[in-house]
Amino acid sequence: MTVSRTAPEDQDSDKTRAGIQSVEVGFALLEVLAQAEGPLMLRDLAASAGMSAAKAHRYLVSFQRLGLVVQDNASTRYELGPATLRLGLATLSRLDAVKMARERLPALMEKTGHTLAIAVWGNHGPTLVHWQESPLAVPVNLRLGDVMPMLSSATGRCFAAFIGNGVGADRARAMIEQEMLLARKLGRTDVPTTAAGVRELVEHTRAQGLGQGVNVLLPGLSGFCSPVFDADGQLSLGVVALGSSATLDTQPRGTVAQQLLSMTHQLSADLGWHRA
Repeated sequence: MTVSRTAPEDQDSDKTRAGIQSVEVGFALLEVLAQAEGPLMLRDLAASAGMSAAKAHRYLVSFQRLGLVVQDNASTRYELGPATLRLGLATLSRLDAVKMARERLPALMEKTGHTLAIAVWGNHGPTLVHWQESPLAVPVNLRLGDVMPMLSSATGRCFAAFIGNGVGADRARAMIEQEMLLARKLGRTDVPTTAAGVRELVEHTRAQGLGQGVNVLLPGLSGFCSPVFDADGQLSLGVVALGSSATLDTQPRGTVAQQLLSMTHQLSADLGWHRA
């Protein structure tokens, strides 16, 4: 009688192709959280992932241990945890545009003397993914993973003006509507509170080629954000320069803004973008 034997390497190959189904099933929960507007109750999270609440809870317990998910003790809602942020930032840092931008920041800092950052469009809006602080910088309460507001930050204004109709445009419009509503409630006069005001801000930002914020995000803090475009002319990321309003040259034709524009124009060209 002939016995058919499978070589060990063939068995390993079969296992690799088969995968681990429970990992794939559990990942559905992470995908739902990544696409959600905010934290979710267990029943809503489970329903969106197409599984029972009991089954979802078992996965969430393991995900909490790994730091992939966190649960608010007061509301009992679930949200993505710090481990997912680290994974996301690591992935983004490997994208060519982000890597190329990071490599050019030291030279830009030498020219400007101010803190620099890189922002990309994330699930919840323009998100800081790299931070390079100047030794002379004033302390700023911002950190990696922070989502910048669309109307009261140089970064948000840059994305509002240049995101076009690509991925994230609908989310950008929704964020702008929410921020206008909040600004009206607070009686703010330093950010647009009407659609006409937003159009004026966007047109002004496009005309000067970069977003600008003077004492609107935080008191005493000013900054610029210049767009970087890919070969298809889509907004790839924004390069940010921040500093004290007392020391940062806040003129759009000033040294900081022009050095920033020069760097981002060159980076866009290196990514294949050709200005019209």
